[in-house]
Amino acid sequence: MFTGIVEDLGIVHGVESLAAGRRMTISTSLPADDFPLGASVCVSGACMTVVVFHDARISFDVSAESLRRTTLGGLRQGDRVNLERSVRLNDRLGGHLVSGHVDGIGHVVSIADEGESSIFRFQLPPGMGRLTVEKGSITLDGISLTCFHCIDDRVDVAVIPHTRDLTTLGFKRAGDAVNVELDLLGKYVERLLAPHLPRTT
Repeated sequence: MFTGIVEDLGIVHGVESLAAGRRMTISTSLPADDFPLGASVCVSGACMTVVVFHDARISFDVSAESLRRTTLGGLRQGDRVNLERSVRLNDRLGGHLVSGHVDGIGHVVSIADEGESSIFRFQLPPGMGRLTVEKGSITLDGISLTCFHCIDDRVDVAVIPHTRDLTTLGFKRAGDAVNVELDLLGKYVERLLAPHLPRTT
């Protein structure tokens, strides 16, 4: 489990093809002691398992399913990724509860300056807008953000300079893809209520 507070901007060091997936190696400035084999780390919104840590580089085996459902399949050497270590039970919950299980791939529609901050508009995958609410939480590329102007499958987020400078958002342009994870609470509520709601044809 994670909180959506990015701790490091990692750089893809290498990508190796496997029989049905890829091994990805990422350079990080985070301490090696926090990456024992089998540890979970959030890589731009996707929960990955550490299989190697050597010389400030962590490696993950990315399954074919993860390559299909996330933006990890498009990463190349030199690309930047958001990194967050798994949360401890006694940690402050700075963002919101993030599972690292990506729901789909969205895209940047536009970026507009508003004073020192930037307003990012995102197009979510079809049907996902129903689980967004005004001033609710959403995870984009592993970053906990507050969404507003939730209309159909589009949402806006306001990005302060600190977040823009310390995450991959500072490198995004219109059309770029992002991993989307919707708020866990909303998904559970929808699942629980679905059998009791009238069916639509």
